[in-house]
Amino acid sequence: MKPKKIVFFFDGFNFYHSLKEKKEYWDFLWLDYQRLAELFTPKTNILSEVVWFTAYATWKPQSERRHKDYARALMTRGVTIILGKFKTRDKFCKLCHRKFIGHEEKQTDVNIAVNLLVWAREDRFDEIVLCTADSDLLPAIKALKKDYPHKTLTLLFPINRRSYELESFADKIMHVKEMHLRASQFPDEIKLPDGSIIHRPSNWHTPVIDFFFYFLLAFAPSP
Repeated sequence: MKPKKIVFFFDGFNFYHSLKEKKEYWDFLWLDYQRLAELFTPKTNILSEVVWFTAYATWKPQSERRHKDYARALMTRGVTIILGKFKTRDKFCKLCHRKFIGHEEKQTDVNIAVNLLVWAREDRFDEIVLCTADSDLLPAIKALKKDYPHKTLTLLFPINRRSYELESFADKIMHVKEMHLRASQFPDEIKLPDGSIIHRPSNWHTPVIDFFFYFLLAFAPSP
């Protein structure tokens, strides 16, 4: 049987917030998405491309700089970065009764939806693994299943998240667990092609890597 070309689309903010929700998961923010995709790719198939969708918080320079460093780290692993933008929006504080300017990330789900259908049309994958629990992607998923029924749609849910709406249209469902996160961490220092070094942010705690998880995943059955 011919190997399948598999592409992973990671919803960066969906994954990020799944880790930020619990303090014990902060150790895993320094996540190597390429490695994570490899763990969920059967050895009989081809991991064609890993794509990470995100946007930079340009109004917070320190956060933006840390975010860009992380993106550079992912690019050393061959991950494709597709950027959206934050939009400003007037908000109202019910406590102080004043208006203030807020920021909302609005383009990630649109970018995922557009690229999902474009890549299907261009025949860039046999199986797409959507790594999100965002039900806003339901219309795009329905369109994919209608127009490209021969394409396999797999959902990979972030830890402790799922969407029953999305599940009803998926061919396969997988879940990220702590052992996958533990086995997919970047080293504390990453050397770039230009010789510069990227360091794990100090507030992204360094986990104690348990090599038992590497052994377990290396010999586990294909997902």
